[in-house]
Amino acid sequence: MLVLLRSAGAGPVFPMCEDQEDTRARACPGYARAGERARGYPSDLTDAQWQVIVPYLPPEVPGRRGRPRIWPLRRIVEGILYVDRTGCAWRYLPADFPPWRTVYGYFAAWRDDGTLARLHDGLRARARAAAGREPEPTAAVIDSQSVRAAGTVPKATRGWDNAKKVNGRKRHIAVDAMGLLLAVVIIAASVQDRDGARPLLWNLRRACRRIRLVWADAVYTGKLTAWAAALKMRIQIVARRNPHAFEVLPRRWVVERTFAWISKHRRTVRDYERLPASHEAMILWAMTALMARRLAQPAHLSNTHLAGGDPHSPHDRTGHRGEPASRLQRGPGQQHDGCAARSRLAVSVKVPVLPVSNSPESGR
Repeated sequence: MLVLLRSAGAGPVFPMCEDQEDTRARACPGYARAGERARGYPSDLTDAQWQVIVPYLPPEVPGRRGRPRIWPLRRIVEGILYVDRTGCAWRYLPADFPPWRTVYGYFAAWRDDGTLARLHDGLRARARAAAGREPEPTAAVIDSQSVRAAGTVPKATRGWDNAKKVNGRKRHIAVDAMGLLLAVVIIAASVQDRDGARPLLWNLRRACRRIRLVWADAVYTGKLTAWAAALKMRIQIVARRNPHAFEVLPRRWVVERTFAWISKHRRTVRDYERLPASHEAMILWAMTALMARRLAQPAHLSNTHLAGGDPHSPHDRTGHRGEPASRLQRGPGQQHDGCAARSRLAVSVKVPVLPVSNSPESGR
């Protein structure tokens, strides 16, 4: 069977065999024949994930002025997540999504009217409740990260971070004990961390009224401690014991893991946005996708990685230094299955012993 294929211009019609069309459909994930639905992308939402997100989106108002909505909200959300995950420009959005101007219009509207913030905060409360915690946290961890800025970032909102040798912007985030985002502030990279943490703590106070304890790096010492006391917050510095060696610090590793979660979305690896609010929105969409995946998991799946904490802290009573409780409940003679398998493998493998030569050339 031959399929007629017309070029983009007013040119001739080229025949294409059906097997060639099948090969093209297998090679291109977004390609579909006429009358068939295009295949999905890895960033697309499942039905369970969409049911988690859709209650927080604004519904269609009957009788409102303006053009009626012709594109489903699910495809618009999937288009935003595609841009956030792949890092492509808005104009390079694939053709099986709604037009890029439509997708960006919803992105900007939800960013400005608070829909995205309500969606993110609602999913965070549900994720905390699913992990057996209170919806509102009482402790937070803050840190900053400098990212390079693209040519689309204006000079007025970028700067030079001399410590990291980065020309771009700096994002300050506050997370809870689970690593879920509480507040984010985007500033120029030239601003000191102590000065950039002030608007972060102010936004944190407005978003989470119950926050009383904040773990931070040693760079946040000084006047920031007295300023935070006026907001009824106590900053506890988690300093390194050995400044020249790598070590996993209590509490601070949680915020570093959140930076790793955010960096999986290529749009946030580098700052491409003209407005700092757009970069904040991309971070919120990254965390929204992560929480939607967690909430859409079946109930029988284990979520022990969400229940890390410190039993000696009044804010977390699930485990020691953020370790899962199931790991701490093992007896002294019990061993993790993976550790036991590695130990059996180490016993079964015999390492050959090479003869040692006493010649002068053996030391080369």
